[in-house]
Amino acid sequence: MIETLKKQSLLAIAIAAASTPVVAEESEIIEEVITIGTRVEGRSAADSAVPIDIITGEDFVNQGDSDLNSLLRNVVPSYNVNTQPISDAASLVRPANLRGLAPDHTLVLVNGKRRHRAAVIAWLGNGVSDGAQGPDISQIPSIALQQVEVLRDGAAAQYGSDAIAGVINFQLKDDSDGGAIEVKAGQFYEGDGRQFTVAGNYGMPFTDQGFVNVSFEAGSKQDTDRSVQRDDAAGLIAAGNTAVATPAQVWGSPEIKDDFKSVVNLGLELGGGKEFYAFGNYGSKTVDGGFYFRNPETRSAVFSDGSGPLIGDLNPDNGLDSCAGFTHAQAIASDECFSFQEMFPGGFTPRFGGYVTDLSGLAGVRGELDNGWAYDVSASLGYNDVDFFIYNTVNASLGPQSPTSFNPGAYTQLEKNFNIDLIKGFEVGLASELSVATGFEWRDETFEITTGDQASYEIGPLAAQGFSAASNGFPGFGPLAGGQWSRSNLATYIDMEADIVDGWLMAGALRFEDFEDFGTTVNGKLATNLELSEAVSLRASWSTGFRAPTPGQSNAFNVSTEFDVALNDLVNNGTIPSTNPVAQLRGGEALDPEESTNWTIGAVFSAGPIDVTVDYFNIELEGRIAPSQLYSLTQTEVDTLVASGVTSAANLQNFRFFTNDFDTTTKGFDIVATYGTDAIGDSTDISLAFNQTQTSVDSFTPETIDATRIRELEEGLPETRWNLSSTTFVGDWRFLARASYYDDWYDSEDDQKYSGEVIVDAEVSYAFNEQASVILGAQNILDQTPEENPGAAGGVGNRYSQFSPFGFEGGFYYLRTRYEF
Repeated sequence: MIETLKKQSLLAIAIAAASTPVVAEESEIIEEVITIGTRVEGRSAADSAVPIDIITGEDFVNQGDSDLNSLLRNVVPSYNVNTQPISDAASLVRPANLRGLAPDHTLVLVNGKRRHRAAVIAWLGNGVSDGAQGPDISQIPSIALQQVEVLRDGAAAQYGSDAIAGVINFQLKDDSDGGAIEVKAGQFYEGDGRQFTVAGNYGMPFTDQGFVNVSFEAGSKQDTDRSVQRDDAAGLIAAGNTAVATPAQVWGSPEIKDDFKSVVNLGLELGGGKEFYAFGNYGSKTVDGGFYFRNPETRSAVFSDGSGPLIGDLNPDNGLDSCAGFTHAQAIASDECFSFQEMFPGGFTPRFGGYVTDLSGLAGVRGELDNGWAYDVSASLGYNDVDFFIYNTVNASLGPQSPTSFNPGAYTQLEKNFNIDLIKGFEVGLASELSVATGFEWRDETFEITTGDQASYEIGPLAAQGFSAASNGFPGFGPLAGGQWSRSNLATYIDMEADIVDGWLMAGALRFEDFEDFGTTVNGKLATNLELSEAVSLRASWSTGFRAPTPGQSNAFNVSTEFDVALNDLVNNGTIPSTNPVAQLRGGEALDPEESTNWTIGAVFSAGPIDVTVDYFNIELEGRIAPSQLYSLTQTEVDTLVASGVTSAANLQNFRFFTNDFDTTTKGFDIVATYGTDAIGDSTDISLAFNQTQTSVDSFTPETIDATRIRELEEGLPETRWNLSSTTFVGDWRFLARASYYDDWYDSEDDQKYSGEVIVDAEVSYAFNEQASVILGAQNILDQTPEENPGAAGGVGNRYSQFSPFGFEGGFYYLRTRYEF
């Protein structure tokens, strides 16, 4: 089935294209024109009733990183993403936050069409992202982008589920000729993390009535290390154990191999005012990162029973406890006794990762009916698969028969969409036509857990002697945990917009959705823009919204090995479906959608070369979906979980489940200012983007959400961020400088609050001619790192906070060469 889907989607990509006007030569995008937040063509960002940031493709190209998440963070202060060094599956698809909310509170569009979410659920995300299942935008190559629009307002009434924090729309290039090739290489100041990418974009005619535009990016990233040696590992080495690695545990970015991204965008006029469009992507990568160190003297259920060495009796049928009191050395010397120090005398640190595959295809036709209604009919397929692997570890219950590498299974997300959109303008005696848009959407979403190899979940013969079952660090999915869960929904909407009088825009939307698992929801929106003068206008909006729980959140099983600060030790924590009988004993029940109320008020000022926007926002979220606090398992609950297919529950200390059990208010304001002048060089553009966001937990059940989680939600992200950037052209030279401020943040892993920092980026470019240029730049040119973790050596060896909002690896320099044709 998976191979068939890949072939079908690759075929869709081969005929792919854009939802922008077809003839590229006649559709030059003016930077201020927007395509989201309104269904009226030609609306500008300044005239919009809601705040929208427009980011050009050049803003992404003129950076050193190749991950679109990091590129977006560097230019949008309300967007946060961090490194995720030891974060379970979140290391494969990094969770990102817009306006202080979870990754799946932001709707992502490509060419105005909904993008599928990733299969990964971020089990470890410093509270704010815990349990979120958002899209993977890192699969889009930056060279494919014409512009990006960031709608900073609730838009569920217009676009459906997830559009609570806002909407990000990626507009793909639609040129029918020309292109560019770019080669980029770089590394961190410390000499690691080398990156190399080759990217290209090419536009060509598609007959004489259309275009096809192709983009790709291929590359790799080496891993990094910003660790200190743990005290326990240093003690082992001092005692003569030469098999312990230095460092025993690595904190840094994972290695990314075979990273390939591609996008195809196509449009074709069919005659009679009709046009066909399509677009799609294919991407794949291998991500390989580290886990926590297993101490060869103290790691419970592998090397220790809690009071002394854990020694396995390989011949328990003899009726004699022949291994009682043995040391590890004595067990290694015995034929009937076993110690894992024989396989790992220096302990072990599992390596964990996955093979990520992402593909999508969308095709549609639009035109205008004889009665004046413009139509747009489209269908899409989106697929994301993460096939996990873990090695340098064991299934301890299998004893000496245990392999050291495992296939724990896979998560797969499949989405299908069908849309019909209609729009027509009516003369009703207002200053402009009344634009009426309506439409229908059918969406089907499937989440699948594929079982792992038997050794990854098996309860082996030594389990009865206290050895842990399943692959240590990331247990495999057993037959009863595996499965496929689907959910479909139908939606219809009406959206109206008009200028009541000259300079006064009013807009409204109403949306009805029916989900097969939890029923219906109705959401609405009102928005306005009032022009007080040519230089000043006011805007405001009010809306309700919702986010539906994903089939993955409702049904996924997961076990994570996490560091417990209070115990100063590793513990195995499991996440089970909220409808599992064990979860129901603690209040678990079927999930409901989150509900939100959003309102914003702002102003737009224009004075010659200076443009300023100021917007205040307030988002009230009720019944937020997130994992509960951890509950200690009783032996009865362990037995019940094992019987339900969670075989690794035999070694679980705690469990949690998804719940709708707390309400929050997120509020703040954004300021965006731009200034252009010819007084500096040939021309200079200066921009300031400022964001201040606060989240408060208004109500919760203490038995379900604990105090640490509350602090994560309220303090886990910087409250204040700003970017100040300047680009100057002098002849064939271009100079770019960017200063970014990140406020302080709380790291629950270290139980510490870290101070904010200012990060400076710089880039200089020289154009040899109109086609060829060379660019030298540095991100974090001053080599700024977060303040050091005072408990690193006594804990798990992380020199810096893993949740640093600007990373913790220091300065990164790069060289790019670019040729345009």
